[in-house]
Amino acid sequence: MELKPNLTPVLTDALTRSRLGVPSGLSPYSSPKGATFPHHGPLLAIPRKKTGILDDFRSSGCLDAMNSSSPTHNKVSKDLSHGVGSPDAAYSTWLLKFPSALTSFDQISNCAKGKRIALFLDYDGTLSPIVDNPDCAFMSDNMRAAVKKVAEYFPTAIISGRRRDKVYEFVGLSDLYYAGSHGMDIIGPPRQSISGDHPDSEKQGVGELNLFQPAAEFLPMIDEVLGLLKECTKDIEGATVENNKFCASVHYRNVDKESWPIVGQRVYDVMKQYPRLRLTHGRKVLEVRPVIDWDKGKAVTFLLESLGLDNCDDLLAIYVGDDRTDEDAFKVLRESNKGCGILVSPSPKESNAIYSLRDPSEVMQFLTSLAAWKSSIQGR
Repeated sequence: MELKPNLTPVLTDALTRSRLGVPSGLSPYSSPKGATFPHHGPLLAIPRKKTGILDDFRSSGCLDAMNSSSPTHNKVSKDLSHGVGSPDAAYSTWLLKFPSALTSFDQISNCAKGKRIALFLDYDGTLSPIVDNPDCAFMSDNMRAAVKKVAEYFPTAIISGRRRDKVYEFVGLSDLYYAGSHGMDIIGPPRQSISGDHPDSEKQGVGELNLFQPAAEFLPMIDEVLGLLKECTKDIEGATVENNKFCASVHYRNVDKESWPIVGQRVYDVMKQYPRLRLTHGRKVLEVRPVIDWDKGKAVTFLLESLGLDNCDDLLAIYVGDDRTDEDAFKVLRESNKGCGILVSPSPKESNAIYSLRDPSEVMQFLTSLAAWKSSIQGR
């Protein structure tokens, strides 16, 4: 599908262009080729619905996906521990396959020696806790300080399913690159690729910013669907519809579980009218997105190309995230052997990640350790 470039992008972020250059920590190194990480057997095959096609709501598995999008800790623990009743025992067993990035930090830092590091972070559930009201998913001042510090040493990007301007509002740091709408709305460095700019890229200023919106032509359609979703769910207590610019998110976290089928059916009825849109599932959220070949993994690749790192033999990209939409990024890094994924989860689950962290507090510890490690190397 050939998409039209957005010729008149509107920037709502109060970004300081002088702070969006590649951080000084990104300097060439002479190093051995490739990064080696432990492998844990076959990669997880993430199930996907056929894009643009929705069968009967119940028979299509949509309801099952809603029920499994955020399973209880006890259920997942029991499934993965093969009958071992203790959640702690199940988590300990799971850690053998996905070791903690904190206890494995020496291994990670050894792999990072002499490498050019790029850092990618999800927002909800990674830098901030998952909360009942999406508008209240604030990150702590300590987390903000940790992100700011690590961004002084490595190019750092936030890749979120939320609107880009909303993520920037939450984070409030101009030293970073931001990708909203699951990577469909990116503002980052000018592309360094010798093949030239992507047709959906739009430079801002004098080569200082690059705005990339591969789904720009879908904006009118998403806005139309957003209105329909708000109208059809307004009488369902607890249901909220969030405008994430290139995707519409229907949250059912606060909906009584007996009413979940009603939420799903009404979203399904709207989707039947739009074959160019697809339905995906997150943590107690249904998301309507354009049918294009783009995801967080593609966003990571785009940003690495923009930074001129995609063909580097000494690259170590680290992606930290908690949601199933982050699996695409984990998979890209793992299959290309260009870095590693770190899954944030308090309970066992299958993943394309290599390491794990339990919650945002551990993410903050990891970021602090990474910055301290880099500082100690530069101080030698």
